[in-house]
Amino acid sequence: MCTGPLLVFGTSDSALNRQIRVARQRGELREVASRLYSPDLTTPPAVLVRKNWLPIVQHLFPGAIISHRSQLEGQPTTDGHLFLTYRYTRNVELPGLTVHLLEGSAALQSDAPFGDGSLLFASEARGLLENLQPARVRKGGVSKSLPLETVEERSEMVLRIWGEEGLNVLRDQIREVATVLEWPAELAQLQRIVGALLATQPSKVVTSSVARARALGLPFDAGRVSLFTTLLSGLHQAVLPTRPDPAPVSPAYCTVAFFEAYFSNFIEGTEFQVDEAHQIVETGQEVGGRHADSHDVLSTYQLCSNVAEMRVIPHSAEELLSILQRRHAQLMRARPDKRPGQWKEYANQAGLTSFVDPDLVRGTLHEGFKLYQHLREPLSRALFMMFLISEVHPFDDGNGRLTHLMMNAELVSAGQCRIIITTQAREAYLDALGRLSRQGDPSLYIRMLSAAQQFVATLRPESYESIKQQLEAQNAFTEVSSQLRW
Repeated sequence: MCTGPLLVFGTSDSALNRQIRVARQRGELREVASRLYSPDLTTPPAVLVRKNWLPIVQHLFPGAIISHRSQLEGQPTTDGHLFLTYRYTRNVELPGLTVHLLEGSAALQSDAPFGDGSLLFASEARGLLENLQPARVRKGGVSKSLPLETVEERSEMVLRIWGEEGLNVLRDQIREVATVLEWPAELAQLQRIVGALLATQPSKVVTSSVARARALGLPFDAGRVSLFTTLLSGLHQAVLPTRPDPAPVSPAYCTVAFFEAYFSNFIEGTEFQVDEAHQIVETGQEVGGRHADSHDVLSTYQLCSNVAEMRVIPHSAEELLSILQRRHAQLMRARPDKRPGQWKEYANQAGLTSFVDPDLVRGTLHEGFKLYQHLREPLSRALFMMFLISEVHPFDDGNGRLTHLMMNAELVSAGQCRIIITTQAREAYLDALGRLSRQGDPSLYIRMLSAAQQFVATLRPESYESIKQQLEAQNAFTEVSSQLRW
């Protein structure tokens, strides 16, 4: 009798089978499938089998190779199909799991032991080749191979993680496996894919958007683009108001712009008393001992108070990249160590969020711009632009201030009220960003920023002192630890 945490297998040993029979009579075991028993008497058999598929398959099919689509997926499909290369072809039905046995070549030296070693896992090279094999699928059936686009994207992932050297090593392994298994057609197709990714074959060889972008020199973060698509859908579903700018001309325009600059710097850690910051923008003189911090506030103000600058929005992906670099260069001009206007060279993160890898920045911005173009309403475009830049985090530093500038340029250019995230609203803002970034839920993000715009729209921009008093009355300068709900 072999045991797992929740499983007992029938054997050819009569004494052990007698123990199983007695345990079943006592109600200590139940039959989950043929010659498969469990002391768990309540969990549905399909759930038990799916949770314990590995020891079951190891016991039933020793020496089998996890292959084809199961090699790339690493587990059964969501609807319970597992593909194994074995001594013969047959489908074995278990509760919640269909095991597809495919007669094929024995294990190669590059195929690795899996689990306790009685089961093998096809090598990356073999798995990619297998998924390029023709697959006959009956009506209502499931294919042993994943779509061609998946093979292309897996190859691109190898290039992204292991680099050109790693992909070339994999290509050599692919050639060795294909030669041994006599798969010349699959080898030729995979070589064309790898060649396109390395720019030695035409880009039209590949079909997936991820692989095509890599072949064209603009690889992107597919997970982030999926997240941007989720936000796009949420913005299309939302009913967002239009809120005219309460301060469209100077001096009120510049006064509101000051508070945008003040709060966006405070949130990013450049903290001054509000009167200190106002003195900086009024006189152009820095606070003693804080040269770079003073210029952070001043540079941000000079950008967001410039009407002509704030009416500039991108009309192409390349224009978006140019605007970002130009604005960042001005924002960070007092911090040459932060490489003003130059794309980041090293990965960056904030808390639990890791942002887009440096070599995927330009491509991800290109893909994000394609989605941005589908939006027409100024507030929707502003919210999308802010999240796009926030998630990509394209520069070493200054990304937070840049996101606010890019967002508000969308609004100012359309004659709409700016969005200002006050010190009090900071925790709610970060909560909303985190929920969208990590959980794919845009609802709080949309509500929070719309409410933040409404807050600004209610201000009476008569003078600096007037707005300051209104903000103080609303506790806007107060830091709070609790997360506000909008």
